[in-house]
Amino acid sequence: MTLSVAVQMDPVESIDIDADTTFVMALEAQDRSHAVYYYQPRDLVFREGRVEAYARPMHLRRTKGDHVTLGNVACMDLSKMDVVLMRQDPPFDMSYITATHLLEKIHPKTLVVNDPAEVRNAPEKLFVTGFDGVMPPTLITSSAQAIREFRDEHQDIIVKPLYGNGGAGVFHITPGDENLASLLEMFDQMFPEPLIVQKYLPEVREGDKRIILIDGKPVGAINRIPAAGESRSNMHVGGRPVSSTLTRREREICEIIGPELARRGMILVGIDVIGDWLTEINVTSPTGLQEINRFDDTKLESILWDAIEKKLN
Repeated sequence: MTLSVAVQMDPVESIDIDADTTFVMALEAQDRSHAVYYYQPRDLVFREGRVEAYARPMHLRRTKGDHVTLGNVACMDLSKMDVVLMRQDPPFDMSYITATHLLEKIHPKTLVVNDPAEVRNAPEKLFVTGFDGVMPPTLITSSAQAIREFRDEHQDIIVKPLYGNGGAGVFHITPGDENLASLLEMFDQMFPEPLIVQKYLPEVREGDKRIILIDGKPVGAINRIPAAGESRSNMHVGGRPVSSTLTRREREICEIIGPELARRGMILVGIDVIGDWLTEINVTSPTGLQEINRFDDTKLESILWDAIEKKLN
């Protein structure tokens, strides 16, 4: 089949073609002879009952410094598209939420990946709380007293913004650290939302594993090793990706959450596992496909498009 595919993403000119997941998703669509169009979230328009976007035809190639050619801009009715890939990076803020409301108006007539209503209902750090027995001791609150009590109980803790992303604002508070009060004051001034506080998992030194699930099934994983002196394993802050396979516990976690992901129309999901514990379920714009492809000599974007096309048959 030949499909019309619109990709809602951040500026395509500035992506890293050796790491960007959206790049290989769109490149695979192009290789399947699908017509691919590009627009940014700010190009979305709701007008007289229609959801439109000022979009441009896009042609991609794996050539550094010359990876994209864009055609002329035109206002396109997104309900006439077969697929919309919602792939802009978080933060999961009101702009992101507004985009989900607009795209919900065309889904499922136009297949939006992932289902925009379900993305809105599943902020990554909150979504994990819906599954029993998979997450480490966790507190979600704005109460400084509750956080102090949690620290008294668990001693070694991680404090981070509930709607943060990419490792930004993640703090490891050790038992002897005297900065907790000042940190909470700073967070109170910066974020109106509650914080998420978790028991520190020393297993993070052995890696924070990113597992990719497609239509609820695990298809690959990489382990991300924090840099020396870092508690964060995100690759853009120095985390080192290494080849990995799934443990029995990780397969158990996937079996627990996978059917619910599929039921909610979350076709592409990336989960983060430290030791035996699930810490995040990433449904907004999961990454990691290219790294897994290189280690496993696979092509996850092909598996993804097989799943998308299957839903359109």
